[in-house]
Amino acid sequence: MIIKKTAEEPLYENPHGVEGKNLYSYTNAVIIHLTIKPGESLRRHITHTDVAFYVLEGKGIVLVGDEKMEIEKDTLIESPADIVHCWYNESNENLRVLVIKAPKPTEPSTFLEERKH
Repeated sequence: MIIKKTAEEPLYENPHGVEGKNLYSYTNAVIIHLTIKPGESLRRHITHTDVAFYVLEGKGIVLVGDEKMEIEKDTLIESPADIVHCWYNESNENLRVLVIKAPKPTEPSTFLEERKH
């Protein structure tokens, strides 16, 4: 049995510049824990595999394709492969999201904008 506690996992650099922890990474899937702080957002991008987002805490605005909606905790959002998606935290609290990619991407995401500094 493999057990991982999010608080004990190391941070990893990601192209979005937000707090990320890689919890699971095998050929069948990847699970990443993101903390998007107030005022932060991801870069708009396209992932070349299916992605599911599960909101653990807070609320944020998710963009999938041409749909944009505010999402609260305990909600799952599906984003099919090759569709633009992004998260924005316009609230005053942290937004914690599990990102599940299945299968594991074999090529990098395509970014549609530069990283904000």
